[in-house]
Amino acid sequence: MNDLLPSANAVLSATPARWASLAQTIPGELLALPPAAGEWSVLECLQHLLDMEPIFQFRIKALLAGRDIPAYDPDSEGTKPEAGRTAAEMAADFARLRSASLAALALLTADDLGRRSVHQELGQVTLGELVHEWAAHDLNHTVQAERALMQPFIRGSGPWQKYFTDHLVGE
Repeated sequence: MNDLLPSANAVLSATPARWASLAQTIPGELLALPPAAGEWSVLECLQHLLDMEPIFQFRIKALLAGRDIPAYDPDSEGTKPEAGRTAAEMAADFARLRSASLAALALLTADDLGRRSVHQELGQVTLGELVHEWAAHDLNHTVQAERALMQPFIRGSGPWQKYFTDHLVGE
């Protein structure tokens, strides 16, 4: 992709509004409903994005400085959504954090994309690979959240359920 920085910026810029829309329009009980045992709910996907935003900022700085990057395990290091905190509040916090990340992204140049560092788990990585992963990560967890939202509707669709088998999450 020759236009990685503007393309990634477009994806990363769109994500907060998508989450704000979900948070403001979908009933809270649907947002909190896991699609299946052991799977993340919409709120857990959003919390993960909140957890990751400072990590992406840290990783950019580390790559620019040539410092090693520690691994991150969301299952053991991530946080759970806080009780009593609304999805809209979480989405607003995410938008605020993302704004700072986009400012950091705007400072990158095409020459920076080749900078290398060592990731503790993955080995040698480039800043360009991180930017690709960041955009894919956003889209992945947005799709994951939407798939979680689909589950009660798919399961209740009777004979039409056969049209959604690619999206059905095991119970």
